[in-house]
Amino acid sequence: MSAVLDSALSADAPSAAAAAPQAFDIRPLGGALGAEVLGLDLSRPVSEDDFRRIHRAHLDHHVLVFRDQRITPAEQVAFSRRFGPLQIHVLKNFQLAGHPEILVVSNILDAAGQPIGLGDAGHYWHSDLSYKDKPSLGSLLHAQELPAEGGDTLFANQHAAYDALPDDLKARIDGLRAEHSYLAKYEELRARSPWRPKLTQAQIDEVAPAVHPVVRTHPGNGRKALFVSEHFTTRIVGLPEAESRALLDELFARSVRPEFVYRHAWRPHDMVFWDNRSVQHLAAGTPDHLRRKLYRTTVEGS
Repeated sequence: MSAVLDSALSADAPSAAAAAPQAFDIRPLGGALGAEVLGLDLSRPVSEDDFRRIHRAHLDHHVLVFRDQRITPAEQVAFSRRFGPLQIHVLKNFQLAGHPEILVVSNILDAAGQPIGLGDAGHYWHSDLSYKDKPSLGSLLHAQELPAEGGDTLFANQHAAYDALPDDLKARIDGLRAEHSYLAKYEELRARSPWRPKLTQAQIDEVAPAVHPVVRTHPGNGRKALFVSEHFTTRIVGLPEAESRALLDELFARSVRPEFVYRHAWRPHDMVFWDNRSVQHLAAGTPDHLRRKLYRTTVEGS
């Protein structure tokens, strides 16, 4: 098992060692990716053996849907931290009070007419925090309040997207690196949303662009995956601008073909854990008049 898992088990050894095993099922959702976890209660300590089983399933299925999780923010943080250090989002005004590790994803306004969370998260296909030097291992999103319609999240399998590339395109992108920037579409999103805040210079400095391989080898399963997205990837390093843009546009289109996508229709108390190293995701959108609120934790990768 991976060093990341061994470290997580070691860090949580006292509670994990004392935890009783739970009876739960992991059922593949069919299609491109995903499995649902049924019968596991994350408000209880998760044993080492149960955690290893979850970790393996996450590597195999890329998206895990934990059903009916009636957990507190502190319990979400504690479970998320089993997978590694948690990353704090640059928009700190959307942190959950008392829990800076949690980003509130919501279109709800408070009594003063101010947003309580990031309302337009996921407008473009992306991998969370790919713009960081250490991009995310994965994100965990827990439903708090769901709209009566809309609000689905789409996930695209980037292992499958890479495997389906023509051999000549695989050879062309082998060894290439791309720049990822949080600012790539930030002002465009601000123009769409009156609630997305203007960044301070300190925040801009915090999200300086990062460069990563166009094709990543997943540290947990050894498989190759595309690692570019329409939201954050700005250019292929070393290529002329026109050639870089044409290549990225082709990769963006190939990476989210329908046969690689799982569409998640949220149920009350779902918590979804996706692998940002092998998956891109997209918010399908929620009607403005319907309330939506979820809590997100993000695990640091390598």
